[in-house]
Amino acid sequence: MKVRFAKPGLPKAGVLVVGVLEGRTLTAAARQADAKSGGALVRAMKHSRFEGKKDQTLTVMAPAGLGVGRLIALGLGKAAELDGARYETYGGRAVAEIQASGEKDGAIAVDTMPGAPLKPGPAAARAALGVRLRAWRFDKYRTTEKKEDKPAVKEVAILTAQPGPARKAFQPLGAVAEGVLLTRELASEPANVIYPESLATRARQLTRLGVKVQVLGEKAMARLGMNALLGVGQGSARESQLVVMRWLGAKAKNAKPVTVVGKGVTFDSGGISIKPSANMEDMKWDMGGAGVVIGLMRALAGRKAKVNVVGVIGLVENMPSGTAQRPGDVVRSASGKTIEVINTDAEGRLVLADALWYAQSRFKPAAVIDLATLTGAIMIALGAEHAGLFANDDSLADRLTGAGKRVGELLWRMPMGEAYDKLIKSDIADMKNVGDGRAGSITAAQFLGRFIGPGVPWAHLDIAGVTWSKADTALVPKGATAFGVRLLEDFLATHYEGK
Repeated sequence: MKVRFAKPGLPKAGVLVVGVLEGRTLTAAARQADAKSGGALVRAMKHSRFEGKKDQTLTVMAPAGLGVGRLIALGLGKAAELDGARYETYGGRAVAEIQASGEKDGAIAVDTMPGAPLKPGPAAARAALGVRLRAWRFDKYRTTEKKEDKPAVKEVAILTAQPGPARKAFQPLGAVAEGVLLTRELASEPANVIYPESLATRARQLTRLGVKVQVLGEKAMARLGMNALLGVGQGSARESQLVVMRWLGAKAKNAKPVTVVGKGVTFDSGGISIKPSANMEDMKWDMGGAGVVIGLMRALAGRKAKVNVVGVIGLVENMPSGTAQRPGDVVRSASGKTIEVINTDAEGRLVLADALWYAQSRFKPAAVIDLATLTGAIMIALGAEHAGLFANDDSLADRLTGAGKRVGELLWRMPMGEAYDKLIKSDIADMKNVGDGRAGSITAAQFLGRFIGPGVPWAHLDIAGVTWSKADTALVPKGATAFGVRLLEDFLATHYEGK
């Protein structure tokens, strides 16, 4: 879908979306549309429950005098709440209404109020970001879908008093959107299309944007002693991979990078500890953390971010076979620490153990952040509303939490401590890969923490509950969410960029 910026006015066809504030206060565009239609919008409001509250909608069909198929009023809520996030939601809700209309084009009027924190250009840019995020659709395999079930809209115009500044403000936001949509695409692909080698190939494509990409195969990882990671993939016919992506955009080229590590289990059957068959198809997105890292690197390179970031992703397929890892096996990780594998379905932490160690020992980062669809327990604790945050550094945790609030990707900090660490004590090795069933997300984080070097600020984001959405939201259509791309991009831009 094409998004363009244009000066305020009334389109001659399609759908026009205008904003109305709580209390039925019309914005400038709404007033103009109402006047041209002979008061049709105000009359419709009087005969409805529409009050202009956040996300309320009211449709006026074929209003006289406007020349559009329908006029849609969208509630903006209170004027004091019209920040950037609110304009994004407005854009997302608006394009969803346009897509559902069956029209081929639409226009979204973006007005700012006197004294508002955003000027017209930036406000329009944020609305356009909402349009890009919500309009995305993964339909490449729908070969028999009926025409009436497909969105017909080809172009959306964002109407603003400052189209030039809006285009400028949208350039970096557009790059972030591209990173988000790339992550959604990768997570949506089936496991016969996205597997370790093919996902590594997709990461290699970032070299076109200036990202330096290195791929390590199984022989190279074996030389590095990455037996924890390799053990997970040894039952699969697919070769495991470790991908390193470097974006070096900081003014000081020798500035310590922030390293972001992602779990990339392209399909998780559970291995010998095989999962129940119900919903096992969802395990194609167990590479969600790795997908976020790829999307983040795409976003940073796309907007030429002035920051040094290294992305490391461990890519494996966890399958049962005659060569698969067995419960009770003991592996020696790259760090030299030994792990008793009690449950082969607790595989993501084994992948991350070696990837985290490698990231620290090679790049000496300023901070390490990992993302993983790691535990079902975090879904029990937090549902789909928050990702779990575990950290050894309060400042890092606070900064990540703040970034999440700014972009609407919420984190909830979970506890860690010695009592939890004792739960993964092994009788025959340095540790075991699961506890006794209690505090499963926490014991997983404790396990990862054992592979973080002294003095290294580290945070672990368990995104199992937020990587896939079962319903449409304002900015995310049902399916892959790419939760984490915008959060980490904001975190890096706020606290590391340009320094």
